[in-house]
Amino acid sequence: MNPGKLKVTTPSDREIVMTRELNAPRQLVWAAMTTPALIRRWLFTPPGWTMTECEEDLRVGGRFRWAWNGPDGKPAMAMHGVYREVVPGVRATRTETFDFGCESQAGEQLATIAYTEHAGRTTVTMTVVFPSKEARDGCLASGMEQGVSAGYDRMAELLASQLAVGPGRTATVR
Repeated sequence: MNPGKLKVTTPSDREIVMTRELNAPRQLVWAAMTTPALIRRWLFTPPGWTMTECEEDLRVGGRFRWAWNGPDGKPAMAMHGVYREVVPGVRATRTETFDFGCESQAGEQLATIAYTEHAGRTTVTMTVVFPSKEARDGCLASGMEQGVSAGYDRMAELLASQLAVGPGRTATVR
């Protein structure tokens, strides 16, 4: 694994696996990836876009919804889903469906995000199973890899700037 670089593989016709190592304990990475105020700070958006909704109900059966406006201020993309599994700091599995703005990924996909920590560094592995090969290929062609990579880079910067570790102190992300 090359620290700081996103690794993308396609182990089957319907899967994409994205792996990234971050220089932070997994509880901090989990917080950054599940707390709306933090998600808004690192999740990549194209220039001029704004995230207008970031809702997370992080429990089995809980829902999430994210939405963005484009540079013209009009709705450009929205997605939602339901959590099927939540093991805090370890793994979350959820459905993902784009309401609009990503037609190439039509249909419901299933995403599992796993967090593995070793020596204070966390490897995030996201496995996405698509409803068809065409949906997976549409995702790959959409520029998803560059967007996810840019988002993880921003998260790494957030974690680095917010780690507050010292004698008698607990690391937190604010």
